[in-house]
Amino acid sequence: MMRKMQPQNTAALPVAKLASRSRMWNNRTLILMSLPAVIYFLVFCYLPMPGAYIAFTDFNYHAGIFGSRFVGMDNFKFLWKSGKLWLLTRNTILYNLAFIALGNLLQIFIALLLNEVRLKWFKKLSQSLMFLPYFISDVLVGLLAFDILNSDYGFLPSLIRAAGGAVPDFYSNPGAWPPIIILTNLWKSTGYGSIVYFATICGMDVSMMEASQIDGANALQRIWYILLPNLRPTVVILVLFSIGGILKGNFGLFYNLVGSANAALLPNTDIIETYVYRTLMNQFNFPYSTAVGLYQSVFGFIIIMIVNGIVRKIEPDYALF
Repeated sequence: MMRKMQPQNTAALPVAKLASRSRMWNNRTLILMSLPAVIYFLVFCYLPMPGAYIAFTDFNYHAGIFGSRFVGMDNFKFLWKSGKLWLLTRNTILYNLAFIALGNLLQIFIALLLNEVRLKWFKKLSQSLMFLPYFISDVLVGLLAFDILNSDYGFLPSLIRAAGGAVPDFYSNPGAWPPIIILTNLWKSTGYGSIVYFATICGMDVSMMEASQIDGANALQRIWYILLPNLRPTVVILVLFSIGGILKGNFGLFYNLVGSANAALLPNTDIIETYVYRTLMNQFNFPYSTAVGLYQSVFGFIIIMIVNGIVRKIEPDYALF
């Protein structure tokens, strides 16, 4: 016997639509607040995506993007054979790993110190002074570094010269720049990043801290057994966000500190962004620069998917999705 078909419930559809519209109307303020961000990503991230096709073409200005000759993976093969792709990937990942690891440790340390400060005026003053470098332009940072490190009249070489030591030439020594770049990045970003951790600490349940003090726990014990475990979800989320951009270099910082044309420093300071800028400005080579940018995006997406999968296996509540 044939199974009798159940009639479709058509009355539930309008109810679902009305409920959806009601939720949208109730959240209209949040939707309007998020609208600028949505428009930004649509205009600057999603609409330019068809331009990635340039990476697979021998780009011709007259023919345009989709009229240029298709060459497949030739641009990627050239980059791989030239050895540039490995050098750029290595430098970008190593710098970002140092930024993420040292940056988060220093930010957590600063947030814990601020939490222990009891003088409100000193706490606010400290936050303001540490937050200030974040707003300093990378151009000014580059000029400041040049005034300090320049071998002719820089502050540091002048001190070494006055002390009778051998004056180092920082701008021809590639080994000196990784620690300089890392320290400069930490100086600029630590104050800003510590605010997130300090806000997390301020939002914790005060009763736990009071109970631990009554039980006789000292400051180090409260930090180790209460504050740090409560900071773990924030740390995981921020690290995941950072790993998603592990192949995104800070172009402004690198370009203004060392430039993009100093061949002596390129082995230790050349990252993906500076290479893309150099190929565009000096060679006008759109296919190679687009190929590097596409590789950067795809590889970064794969990394964050892998790391998020690992986090989801260990602590499902801390995963992004």
